[in-house]
Amino acid sequence: MYWLRGFTFIHVRRIIHYVITIHGIRMAQRDRKTERLKQQGGLNRHPQRVRAPWFASGSFFDARDLVQVKYEMLRHVSVEGAEKTQAAALFGVSRPTFYQAEAAFAQEGLIGLLPRRRGPKSAHKLTPEVMAFIEARLADDTLSGARALAREIRAELGLRVHPRSIERALARKKKRSVPAQP
Repeated sequence: MYWLRGFTFIHVRRIIHYVITIHGIRMAQRDRKTERLKQQGGLNRHPQRVRAPWFASGSFFDARDLVQVKYEMLRHVSVEGAEKTQAAALFGVSRPTFYQAEAAFAQEGLIGLLPRRRGPKSAHKLTPEVMAFIEARLADDTLSGARALAREIRAELGLRVHPRSIERALARKKKRSVPAQP
């Protein structure tokens, strides 16, 4: 550490503070984008798998942006004539993911590449008939608790419903029935 000769502790401390401040600002900017992508569901969880050379430069192309990665993958195939399997490997996605992105883009355009909420969109098993069954059981006071209701629904209606789904449905119903206070 010959380069430290002549520097006092204060000098070294100021240099370290400067370096941390400069690099900290750059990291904070990167972290803000990462957080935004994560909130919107567009964060590529495996940016290190993207091997396309133009993503390595780090200037415009960002391997963390899943929509951009998918779009560039599709463009690479359609404009540059690359094979689909090679493009999928180059951009770090599976072949099924490539085909799903291709179909979504063909059907909806760029909007089709935007992430969507996965899984059921509503309590699809808790139909009005099932909710009426639950309300009748709760009115009779014969059952207490979501687990007992789930067992009763399975026995009577032949439908498997998770107890937590019942709790959420009852909470939604209660929330709707409570009038808004001025």
